Amino acid sequence: MNDIFSRLPELLLPWYDENRRELPWRQDREPYHVWLSEIMLQQTRVEAVKGYYTKFLEALPTVADLANASEETLNKLWEGLGYYTRVRNLQKAAKQIMEIHGGRFPTSYNEIRALAGIGDYTAGAVCSICFDLPTPAVDGNVLRVCTRLTADPSPIDKPVVKKALTEALAAVYPTKSGTFTQALMELGATVCVPNGTPKCERCPLREICLAHKQGDETDFPVKSKKKPRKIREMTVLLLHDGERFALRKRPKTGLLAGLWEFPHLDGRRTVEEVLEQLEAQGLPVLEVEKTVEKTHIFTHIEWHMTGIFLTCRQGGDYTWGDPSDYALPTAFRIFLE
Repeated sequence: MNDIFSRLPELLLPWYDENRRELPWRQDREPYHVWLSEIMLQQTRVEAVKGYYTKFLEALPTVADLANASEETLNKLWEGLGYYTRVRNLQKAAKQIMEIHGGRFPTSYNEIRALAGIGDYTAGAVCSICFDLPTPAVDGNVLRVCTRLTADPSPIDKPVVKKALTEALAAVYPTKSGTFTQALMELGATVCVPNGTPKCERCPLREICLAHKQGDETDFPVKSKKKPRKIREMTVLLLHDGERFALRKRPKTGLLAGLWEFPHLDGRRTVEEVLEQLEAQGLPVLEVEKTVEKTHIFTHIEWHMTGIFLTCRQGGDYTWGDPSDYALPTAFRIFLE
């Protein structure tokens, strides 16, 4: 492994200089910017993040602004990105920076790793990209590149595999640590791709890649078998008076905590059952418009939703308003698309 990895800097750095994408978060090495981009890019496509990143920094240009932002502002800026725990942890970390570090972004790995929501990968990325420290940022892209390079059949979701790979990479990090980190990321994102056949003809590492020599690139990386997701069935009530929809806020803890939602019932309910429920709440329905089926997939659970559009007069223990004015997660917003 070390013999192969020792060749990486000389092969990757020139390639990256010529082939890097121009991305908003690569315009500088400001730690706040790099940190924000790395958090946004978790589980989210680059193209989807670009607009959010720019809009977020326009609204909250400094760590102090982030620390002092209201919950509603944060949720609205993050609306549609999903995994809302990320933005809550961003603010927690911003408050730590203000309170513990006097508003200055910490510069050591251990201090950055201690911030809320920052794991080994993000700490490694910020330290290497911003401060040129030899701290690998090992994510799915890097794991894929490295296991193909070495034809390693070890399951990449095992912590011991990630740890060994991180240590092996750290041993070969060049002086330009930040550029090397981004080069590895870029190769995994644009050439040694996750879905479909890797673009080996464009890869600067093809001559040292064992999987390529064996012709079995798509056999790597290897992952442990996943448990099937849980299925939750629910009936979503899209109550409106012609202009405003009935909305309610979710609990402060748990999935999609603190966001807004359409009222809903557990299980797949018939229209008759829904009408009985609403009548008991003092919300007589004027018209049943249509029924729509939607599915939303989270990491460990799937929501199978039956949405029923109903016209009624305002009432009940709801907030009535335009959904676009509220931080409504994608799981519910898909009914309005």
